[in-house]
Amino acid sequence: MNEEIDRINRVLPTTTTGWYDKSYEIRQWTQSVNSRIEHYKAEHLALLKEATTLLELVLWKANLINDEDNFPDAKGKIDENIARQRQGKRITSGANIIITNILPFLQLQ
Repeated sequence: MNEEIDRINRVLPTTTTGWYDKSYEIRQWTQSVNSRIEHYKAEHLALLKEATTLLELVLWKANLINDEDNFPDAKGKIDENIARQRQGKRITSGANIIITNILPFLQLQ
């Protein structure tokens, strides 16, 4: 990205003296920089969505670990009641509150 930003400093001095030629080069450069910025914003958003999902799963897992009733029995089976409790823990894990308060610090303005 730094190379793209420095490119305008190399191109403008060698551009013909017509005002149209220089403004055309500046417009091309601006479009190029803007398209790169948009690409990075989209990439950041995709990573942010993935991180949000992982954070939600980690909070759910931590909530399950704290509740010893949700551990499977000795045979490794989980009955239906415990499965429903696990799903309920996912909803009540508090992830929506935590994520809502963390996202403003991670989002681009």
